[in-house]
Amino acid sequence: MEIDRTKIHDWQLTLEQAKAIQQSLRQQVITEDKINHPVKHIAGIDMGFLNNGTISQAAVAVLSFPDLTVQTTQIAQRPTSFPYIPGYLSFREIPAVLDALEQLTITPDIIICDGQGIAHPRRFGIACHLGVLIDVPTIGVAKSWLIGSHEPLPETKGSWQPLMDKEEIIGAIVRSRTGVKPIYVSPGHRVSLETAIDYVFRCITKYRLPETTRIADKLASLRSRN
Repeated sequence: MEIDRTKIHDWQLTLEQAKAIQQSLRQQVITEDKINHPVKHIAGIDMGFLNNGTISQAAVAVLSFPDLTVQTTQIAQRPTSFPYIPGYLSFREIPAVLDALEQLTITPDIIICDGQGIAHPRRFGIACHLGVLIDVPTIGVAKSWLIGSHEPLPETKGSWQPLMDKEEIIGAIVRSRTGVKPIYVSPGHRVSLETAIDYVFRCITKYRLPETTRIADKLASLRSRN
C-alpha cells in the first residue's frame, strides 16, 4: 500500500505539540460517506508492545469483503516514540501502523481500527488520525468506554444506542453478541456513523469483535509474547 510520507507529521513531539496537531487535523475529518468504490477488501489493525513497551508492534489483517476471508497479514516493529497517555494513543501507535500498511500488497477499501474515532475528547481518536493522514475510510471500534453517555442498552445482539457528549452524537454503544460486553463504534474518516455500524455488524461472526479486529488482535498478541 502506497503512503505519501510527505503528508505525515513528525512523531517526536511534546504533549502540547500533540494536542495542537489533534486540534488542527480534526478540521479535516469527514463524517459523511466518501467511499469512492465498491468495498472488496476491509482491514483491521491492532497493536502489541515488546520489551516493557519500548518496541511498538503493529499487526494488520486484510480480509475479502463480504466473505471475510483473510487475504494477507503484515507485522511491523519500531521503537516506541511517545508515552502512554489516554487520549493521545494514536501518537504512540500510528508510526508502526504506517510501516505495516506500507508492506501490504492489497490496499484496503476500509480500515477498522482498534480504538476510537470521533468518540474522543477532541473528536480525534486513532481512526480519525490514521484516516486523515492516509485519506482512507476508517472506523473506530473500541473495546472500552472513553467518553459519552447513552441510554440503557438491550442485551440482545444487534442492539445499539447513540453515544452522546454535550448533546452531540459521537458514536454508538453496540451489542455485538447477546449477553456479552458491548463495543464502542464511531466514525473515523470518510464514513458516517450509520455506515460504520453497518460495516461492523457485517464483519461480526460469532465473536464479540469484528473479524478484522479479532484476527489482527490475535496476530499482535501471539507475536508480542514471543
